[in-house]
Amino acid sequence: MATVSVDGTGAGTAKARHPKGLYYLAFTEAWERFSYYGMTALLVLYMVNALLLPGRVENVAGFVGFRAFIEGMYGPLTTQALASAIFGLYAGFVYFTPVLGGLVADRWIGQRNAVVLGALSMSGGHVAMAFDESFLLALLLLVIGSGLLKGNISAQVGALYPRDDEARRTRGFAIFSMAINFGAVLGPIFCGWLANEYGWHWGFGAAAIFMLGGLVTYLAGYKHLPARVERRSDEAAKLTRHDWTIIAALVAVMFITMFHSIAYYQLANTFPVWVQEHVDLTFGTFEIPVPWYQSVDPLFSIIGLPVLFALWGLQARRRGEPGDLAKIGIGASLAACANLILVAAILVGGGDDIHPLWPFLYAGMLGIAFLYYWPTLLALVSRAAPASVNATMMGVCFLTLFVGNNVIGWLGRFYEPLGPLRFWLLHAGIGATGAVLVLLFRRPLRNLLDGAVREEPLRPGAETVEAER
Repeated sequence: MATVSVDGTGAGTAKARHPKGLYYLAFTEAWERFSYYGMTALLVLYMVNALLLPGRVENVAGFVGFRAFIEGMYGPLTTQALASAIFGLYAGFVYFTPVLGGLVADRWIGQRNAVVLGALSMSGGHVAMAFDESFLLALLLLVIGSGLLKGNISAQVGALYPRDDEARRTRGFAIFSMAINFGAVLGPIFCGWLANEYGWHWGFGAAAIFMLGGLVTYLAGYKHLPARVERRSDEAAKLTRHDWTIIAALVAVMFITMFHSIAYYQLANTFPVWVQEHVDLTFGTFEIPVPWYQSVDPLFSIIGLPVLFALWGLQARRRGEPGDLAKIGIGASLAACANLILVAAILVGGGDDIHPLWPFLYAGMLGIAFLYYWPTLLALVSRAAPASVNATMMGVCFLTLFVGNNVIGWLGRFYEPLGPLRFWLLHAGIGATGAVLVLLFRRPLRNLLDGAVREEPLRPGAETVEAER
């Protein structure tokens, strides 16, 4: 049997091995996601229960001006509403800065140096989070670091493989994706337990240590990683009228998916506050840490992926598998149903503390909804967007998350005035709006996109496994 070298450049037809650099990138990403999701699971609760309270918020450097800026946009805010707005800005810019990080890497410093600088910035941000005075600096460093690291490390995974080796690249991205989900599940569990048992800064400190672990892992594999990812140049850079029609249709699809994003991402913002206030977290003598619910969504995504692939395969054999636009609509419907679970829990509870199973089901259904909509959107854009702007359109997909997270930060200020019942009913309605828009515009959008890509069922591919929540 012919063999392939570990760097992926050897000759032969049996390309079984993956480049050694893949495993360094996967473990780096696992450490980084562990720290990111661990810290994110604590952030809103930390602000509501500690940092933003009178007598302590005065210690945060620059916070008077920062609060004046936010309230200049939103009006006067309570502690909970202010925490929601801050989280929305932070989470939104996490998805905005990778566009700039990719530009910096492509034009000046290369992907390898960008990832190192990003890891250093994120490590500094997690360390700064341990001190009240440097809270705003911590968020800034984390946003900058994520921008330099997030997209560039994914680009390096693809660059490890020859262009004609799609099958092995797909499996490589699958391994990389599992590292993302592994970190997303374990980060909130470990950091949430530390914060619950020993205090907030122990949880943030653990996130800093694991981010440093990711940096050490990356540097250990430095020589096995591409310094710069060469971009494919397209000869026909000028867009035709047909190309612009395709772009307009894809932008319309992205707009529709923002309704799903808004219904989904409140999971990390207002939802922990609601759980803390209204859910009975005692399980015998054990008290369930609120951040643990942030692990349910990625856990269901891991478990649900092979189940959905089996379901879609069965539907395909019966000629009934939904196309891409239909799957996006199903995802929006599931997000609406997830929020209705909380509505039902409140109605059943009748003012009493709610059983911890209800929020578990909510987060689990959102994990399945995510699988239906976000990887499908990336796959559709990757296949349909004109070649000369394909990478740009993929970046625009992530900008929809920037908008969506800022919207949930704005909506969070209505949690207290509306009350939990009407607040979650509102988000169910937002998710349902996305589903209705798919029903209304699916056929014309499919017709517009038909010249670029037929609405074929989603199959596992490199573009589907890069997805992050």
